[in-house]
Amino acid sequence: MVNRDLPSTWTKYKFSNCKSCRGECCVMPVEVHLQDLIRLGFVTADESCGSIKKVAQRLMREKKIQSWRSGTGLFILQQKVNQDCLMLDSKTRLCTCYENRPDVCRKFPTEMGARTGYCPYIKKIT
Repeated sequence: MVNRDLPSTWTKYKFSNCKSCRGECCVMPVEVHLQDLIRLGFVTADESCGSIKKVAQRLMREKKIQSWRSGTGLFILQQKVNQDCLMLDSKTRLCTCYENRPDVCRKFPTEMGARTGYCPYIKKIT
């Protein structure tokens, strides 16, 4: 049985699985960089040249991020109450910003993740 919190239970990644997946990777916390927030349309390029602390405060008020770490420059995207990513469609379980998705999402699981090359694949029930 696959448990997204236990990478040892994950399935060897196959791109073909994505079409029938429930999006279990889209319920894990997502760490993004400022460039990702610009790509998502949360921050403008001009705004990114100013105070990042103010940007982070605004995004927290707007419930787009949970937190920001000044030391690493990483932002944690806000999750829905059920832990889904904000950009995950609850019905289709597909990403609503796929073309503009953050780098971490683009690289998971082939280049990064708790167990590179593996994912917490669970087939959708149709």
